[in-house]
Amino acid sequence: MFPLNAWYAAAWEQEVGRTLTARTICGRQVVLYRTEGGEVAALADACWHRLVPLSMGRLDGDNVVCGYHGIAYDPRGRCAFMPSQETINPSASVQSFPTVSRYRLVWVWLGDPNLADPAKLPDLHWASDPAWAGGGETLHVDCDYRLVLDNLMDLTHETYLHSNSIGNDAVAETPFSVSHTDDKVVLTRWMLGIEPPPAWDAELKWRFPDYDGPVDRWQIITWQAPSTITIDVGVAKAGTGAPQGDRSQGVTGQVLDMITPETDRSCHYFWLRMRDYNLDDEDYTAAMVRAVHGIFNEDAEMLNAQQKAIEAHPGYDFYNLNIDAGGMWVRRLIDRLVAAEADLVGERALAERG
Repeated sequence: MFPLNAWYAAAWEQEVGRTLTARTICGRQVVLYRTEGGEVAALADACWHRLVPLSMGRLDGDNVVCGYHGIAYDPRGRCAFMPSQETINPSASVQSFPTVSRYRLVWVWLGDPNLADPAKLPDLHWASDPAWAGGGETLHVDCDYRLVLDNLMDLTHETYLHSNSIGNDAVAETPFSVSHTDDKVVLTRWMLGIEPPPAWDAELKWRFPDYDGPVDRWQIITWQAPSTITIDVGVAKAGTGAPQGDRSQGVTGQVLDMITPETDRSCHYFWLRMRDYNLDDEDYTAAMVRAVHGIFNEDAEMLNAQQKAIEAHPGYDFYNLNIDAGGMWVRRLIDRLVAAEADLVGERALAERG
């Protein structure tokens, strides 16, 4: 249940070089590499001849050479060499996929290549804006990627799952609002005049070490189709104008979450935690990444357990509460995207039949 006419994060830019990198994305086996000119190539990871994974082969210049019989393919997937014969079978090729490098990541488009417009990439400008600093990593989670989206669209779980770091009662007790378009869902929650949870208290004290009062805290969660979520988070001294746009008396972060389905029950979870202060302190960045790593691993442990429970109860329908409003809209819009792709395939099949 994932749309294919979309950009998916496939790897960090530094992961893709002059070696062959195998990755499964949306159930498709893909091999990634860089050409000698530095461009990223993405090919189906199966030789046209005997389906052996090309990622078990080697690079010869810009061509991938199958490790079994030596058949070579160029970055467009066209066969460039066949052993023991001069004539190349014109049908010999493997599928190639459009790629884009942006926001520290390599993105791949698995659907109709004619629709692969880089303008359709999700907005993650914080990742490359010099006014922001931060770091991240990849988690491999053994669950349907939509469970991760559910998790991020409903942060009330922070109260219970992350009570030692970013959660407290205010998150679960404070109402929120939800809005949406055809490809975006925004959930907004403002917690005014509250006691900050431990992690946010420490972060605010980095800028205001003498402040011990209440804070105004915000969580503005934005889902961008099909599987990217950005979370604008922060705290400011209570009553200093943060809800009206003045965050000068606080600290702001951006949590960038790029969830790429691997199979129907596993996913690659790329994340970055950015901040707009203390930009040159690499030790601070490393400490923040370690802290978020711990929090997200608490989520991963819970999501892995949830996936196992779902498989143990086939056909079980979830009950939905008010707190699920954001996630419900996300799932509804993903369903629409998948249905629209199916309709498009059907229309093309009819057109081809005449």
